[in-house]
Amino acid sequence: MRTAVGLVEVTSVDRVPLRSLTAADARRAGAASLAALRQGLDRLHPDRPVYRIGLRYAGVDPRHALRETVPDAAEIDTIVAWLDRLDRASPTGPWTRATLLLIDELPATRAPDLAQRMGRDTPAFKQNVRKLKERGLTESLDIGYRLSARGAAVLDHEGHPRSTPGRPVPEPGLPLPHLGAAATRALTAHGVIRLEQVAELSAAEVQALHGVGPYALRHLRAAMNAAGLAFRDDPGTSPQVTITPETSRTSARKPPPTTAGRSRLP
Repeated sequence: MRTAVGLVEVTSVDRVPLRSLTAADARRAGAASLAALRQGLDRLHPDRPVYRIGLRYAGVDPRHALRETVPDAAEIDTIVAWLDRLDRASPTGPWTRATLLLIDELPATRAPDLAQRMGRDTPAFKQNVRKLKERGLTESLDIGYRLSARGAAVLDHEGHPRSTPGRPVPEPGLPLPHLGAAATRALTAHGVIRLEQVAELSAAEVQALHGVGPYALRHLRAAMNAAGLAFRDDPGTSPQVTITPETSRTSARKPPPTTAGRSRLP
């Protein structure tokens, strides 16, 4: 399965009696205690069985590398033909180029706002964007989307005008990792959109922002460590850091090996 942390493999699905759950099961499922896990399961559907699901981190999502790969002429022809097929099959008319151009024009914009501009309902708009994402043409952000290098190459190849008057030039540097919408909004509201800007702040200053919790702080620190950056008040912080393309990718945190939950089958 593709998840926010990368590919996750389901290694086992075992039905287990509720009484057999252990404190280790509770910890791996993210519960505060065994009692909390049991209470949570009872509140959901006490009459349904419990399954222990084994999980394994299976690597980075291959779409990450795909969207940064600029296609050659043959690949672009294949992508263009695929986009044409989607447009012809759409009961509401062509949408692929308009969607790519809109995302290019308005990156990091809420999906409902983009859907409204397209005259579509939000679920249908999101479904269309997922199709483009499968081919590496777009990238999902905590808020909205952005056009990938691959998507930009396709638009440029077809000669679509992409310059918008008054559109700000993207700042150089490393973008923020996925932190959740609340934390992303909190940082961007203070003008912080790059990891280099985070490094100018202390960990306490970042955590004091409304919406930035332990999860976001942990992922910020992991991304900064991978890029050779640190919070301003971290011990041993270097005043100058050299950033290379190789340091711009962060390692996904491996998910817990097991979890437990009620079956959703009727």
